[in-house]
Amino acid sequence: MRPAPLALAALILAACGGQPSGAQTAAGQPLETRPPNAEGQTPAFPGQTRAPRVSADVAFEVQTVATGLDHPWAMAWLPDGRMLVTERPGRLRLVAKDGTLSAPVAGLPAVDARGQGGLLDVALSPDFETDHLIYWTYAEPREGGNGTAAARGKLVLDGGAARVEAVQVIWRMTPTLDSVQHFGSRLAFSPDGFLFITTGERSILPGRMQAQDLASAFGKVIRIYPDGAIPKDNPFAAVSPAIKSIWSYGHRNLQSAAINPWTGRLWTVEHGARGGDELNIPKGGKDYGWPTITYGEEYSGEPIGDGITAKAGMEQPVYYWDPVIAPSGMAFYDAALFPAWKGSLFIGGLSSKKLVRLTLNGDRVVGEEWLLQDLKLRIRDVRVGPDGAVYVATDDSDGKVLRLVPSK
Repeated sequence: MRPAPLALAALILAACGGQPSGAQTAAGQPLETRPPNAEGQTPAFPGQTRAPRVSADVAFEVQTVATGLDHPWAMAWLPDGRMLVTERPGRLRLVAKDGTLSAPVAGLPAVDARGQGGLLDVALSPDFETDHLIYWTYAEPREGGNGTAAARGKLVLDGGAARVEAVQVIWRMTPTLDSVQHFGSRLAFSPDGFLFITTGERSILPGRMQAQDLASAFGKVIRIYPDGAIPKDNPFAAVSPAIKSIWSYGHRNLQSAAINPWTGRLWTVEHGARGGDELNIPKGGKDYGWPTITYGEEYSGEPIGDGITAKAGMEQPVYYWDPVIAPSGMAFYDAALFPAWKGSLFIGGLSSKKLVRLTLNGDRVVGEEWLLQDLKLRIRDVRVGPDGAVYVATDDSDGKVLRLVPSK
């Protein structure tokens, strides 16, 4: 279908101090007014949570790009302007500029689409113009359960049909576990030639403690080369029995990841339990604490472990949310269409049903804004398109791709 206005909103948005930005206006009170879930927990430093609302006037409208997608998970653009969109049940679609959906792209491997599993992230090779490779993550069905896997293949476009050829699995999560939750699965190519893959710790107790186990890929950030080779300077490349592809560990479920365009560093956001969503800038070899330390509690209301938020040798998050936003997808804004948004970090919210925009000062969060709450849609992915618009994919059986553009 052709794009059509879905909603019109004049919203106050913040510019990004310390990054390219438009005019900034005064800070307000924190948007979150509910009490934290975990009683008695306090941030490790000022500004680690509940940043004030900082605003810069921007009016935008929301347009519908495509509808009829079954739980879309991720988006990526081809050079001709068409979009690749993954659907969790296992289909990869091309979305034309007029919103028309293609038949499913042929040649992808089978997925385990139970629970949170299925076909997940998608990304183009940094050299797509010459190698025509696309990359994707998925819940790989295996004997005894499943696990996150990353694969690549050559995208072949023959008229109205599309397929992938020479499919190669470049990385597999080990061990195999029979769980339908916490696959992580975001992909991020760094400017220095590496591919980061995020994982989850599978949620169930047999997996949770493996976030601290270097012989397990659960709850980790992975760093490899695009062909699957292991960088020799990875922090555990010479450590046995550690998995050599591990970059950082002690994570819960990383469904947001993006490269900061001004620093070239990876930023991630991971799901907490009942409280404790975390924004991190993962450093090689560092332990981010889960499940030993966390700003949150069990869904039952009981403490997680000893109920502590800090421990020597474990990293503090740059920022956290309690109550949670349920983060999935993220994008830094470095385009020209919205000058006042330049430098912002956008994060999708699932159960919170909102688009979170953070104002940054270097590596610190100094402001927060909540957008699209009136639409009451679960936001699974956030991207900045080649046109400079902000795109979101909504997590629903009739999922949509929406585009934020300046109001006329």
